[in-house]
Amino acid sequence: MLHWKSIMELAQKGNLPPDRRVEKTPQAWREVLDEETFRVTRQAGTERAFSSAMCNHFDAGMYACVCCGTLLFDAREKFDSGSGWPSFTQPITPNAIAYHADHSHGMVRVETVCATCDAHLGHVFPDGPEPSGLRYCMNARALHKK
Repeated sequence: MLHWKSIMELAQKGNLPPDRRVEKTPQAWREVLDEETFRVTRQAGTERAFSSAMCNHFDAGMYACVCCGTLLFDAREKFDSGSGWPSFTQPITPNAIAYHADHSHGMVRVETVCATCDAHLGHVFPDGPEPSGLRYCMNARALHKK
């Protein structure tokens, strides 16, 4: 189980290698993603809080990267954070997500990206429920429910 200390170590010292890699040019991504999904996933954008019904869905299933299809989260790890974005406590595997220090907007945060294709997913914070204490705050545009 990942905890805040392990997330910080990964962000500072390097991420676990993914099981596979998917790399495309920006033009190739534009051909398969709509404009808003491209902005969020390929340009590190953020969708408006409470703009997706995904926040209110807690049925069983898996959540995959919308860009490459890599499984990222199990719905059993999903919770209502009240933040306006789908939130999870753990990724499906420790190497499904890569972490990067994010110093934008006058804050220090940890950005989460799909380790397979580098799609921007959102950020992870140390204010989630126990036992991990993590809150993966994800853009719904970056996820596909399976």
